[in-house]
Order: sequence, then C-alpha cells, then structure tokens
Amino acid sequence: QSQFVESGGGLVQPGGSLRLSCAASGFTLDYIAIGWFRQAPGKEREGISCISSSGGITNYVDSVKGRFTISRDNAKNTVYLQMNNLKPEDTAAYYCAALPPRFSSICWILDSHYMYWGQGTQVTVSS
Repeated sequence: QSQFVESGGGLVQPGGSLRLSCAASGFTLDYIAIGWFRQAPGKEREGISCISSSGGITNYVDSVKGRFTISRDNAKNTVYLQMNNLKPEDTAAYYCAALPPRFSSICWILDSHYMYWGQGTQVTVSS
C-alpha cells in the first residue's frame, strides 16, 4: 500500500526548531513532487511548501518564508521540512502528500491533485 509516514513533530517553545520527515512507503519518490500541508483545529488545511522531484523548484506560503526550508533525499525516499523560529500560529497537524508523476517537474501549494496523504504529525508551539 502506497502511503506517507510523517514524523518529527512535538512540543517546542516559540523561537525553537523542529525537522519534520515525510517517508514514502510502497513507492519511490524519485519522480514525485511533494507538498507539505498543515491544519489547525477549526481551520482549513493550508499548503505551506512543496518541492519538485529534482529539488530544483520549491515554493512556500508567505507566512513561512525565511523560516521553513523544504528538502529531499531521494536515496532515503524522504522529504524534510526544517522549521526554524517557530511561532504559536504554526501549531497544527502537518501532513505531506504527492503530486501525480506527470507533475514531477513542478509543484504548487494548493492541495489540488495531491494524493497519498499521511496520518500527519502534530506540532505544538507554546511556552
């Protein structure tokens, strides 16, 4: 069964850092663009970052630019989200998902066409 497993979430103080991992199971990420999304209680799911299959194209929502960095290690079949200078408003469940292979060279942070959603990992930013 093809799916993602997200990990790396936790409780962190404002200004702290976390690195989230998105590991693929049942398929290779070599030709897949990946997106990171988050959803806070009572709010709609929000796209926050994405990366093309080669890593050459990345996109970020304005609220995380300069603080979050997306990267990938295809040899480990894993995509990462390094989150620095975390703020309370970053508190949410974080998910990764994949675009169909025909979109491998690009990516976008709307959740349209994304598939293989994982169970998510919780990030809580609080003092």
